[in-house]
Amino acid sequence: MGAQSGDPAAQVSPSAVATGPLFSPPEVSGGASAGLEVPPGPEQEPSGHAASRSWFSRLRHGLSRTGRGIGGLFVGAKVDEQLFEELETALIMSDAGVAATEQLLAALRARVRSDRLSEVAQVRLALRDILAEHLAPLEKKFPLGSALPLVVMMTGVNGAGKTTSIGKLANAFQRRGASVLLAAGDTFRAAAREQLVAWGARNSVTVIAQEGGDPAAVAFDAVNAGRARQAGVVMIDTAGRLPTQLHLMEELRKIRRVIAKADAAAPHEVLLVVDGNTGQNVISQIKAFDAAVGLTGLVVTKLDGTAKGGALAAVAAGSQGVRPVPVYWIGVGEGIDDLQPFVAREFATALVGGESLA
Repeated sequence: MGAQSGDPAAQVSPSAVATGPLFSPPEVSGGASAGLEVPPGPEQEPSGHAASRSWFSRLRHGLSRTGRGIGGLFVGAKVDEQLFEELETALIMSDAGVAATEQLLAALRARVRSDRLSEVAQVRLALRDILAEHLAPLEKKFPLGSALPLVVMMTGVNGAGKTTSIGKLANAFQRRGASVLLAAGDTFRAAAREQLVAWGARNSVTVIAQEGGDPAAVAFDAVNAGRARQAGVVMIDTAGRLPTQLHLMEELRKIRRVIAKADAAAPHEVLLVVDGNTGQNVISQIKAFDAAVGLTGLVVTKLDGTAKGGALAAVAAGSQGVRPVPVYWIGVGEGIDDLQPFVAREFATALVGGESLA
């Protein structure tokens, strides 16, 4: 990669830059972008009923599989041992895992005794509150503006929705007044690069890209470009990989090390994007990526009506030795505003089939 120049802007040269609808080679030299066209940007969710639904109603729909299962247990039921046994089964089936389920039910039993709860509606509200308290340590506000640029490294397995999440977050950061620069670190899969460029065009965001090159070099160039342009956020996409692909996990470590050569404090955030439909497999993914690159946060996607959602309770409980990594955002659909900050009380209410946050 060569020695660093005193001028950060001079270090952008190995990678091509895409901005708006076209690549812009005049900003750099030596790029391999000729002939690449930007595909049409992803369509925004149409207006109408779906778009007008509140965020909570969308979240309720996304977690309806578990919400119906748990909520249905309280219909016509009595506060007795059978109710607790059925709740135990439902929580385990929601992917909460044994450890989290035991913690939640122990707390619920204690609450029922101490508050002398005799109505199932009271017990349901108590379960919601206990679950919200259980999930609260995962709720954390993303520190936008804490560094300039704030360098964010995005990781995840194939198909988790990583690149789409980057596009949605770029839009959200811009709405909050931050300038954004993206880096296409998946250098060998043209579709991933083109998808990120499409999001860049849609959001009028510059994309640092290089065809078939070293992903660590692209990340290095992006950080230096972000510093030179005084960008608010630099988000670096990486190729999807399985935790069992040891050589690719080592590549992630290399990318992290090289980013630190461009900015000793970076990456400031290392995020793992996980598919909300993968259940307890989320635990093994978090453990593997955390061990490799030191995660600072999660983005949970595809909570779209088929996901169970209980795995976050397992994360909060530290099941199977997993570190309870904060959840910054959760996604419930394809719309650009369907990725929202994680709020424990909202999530808990939807998970037990609650109809309102009151």
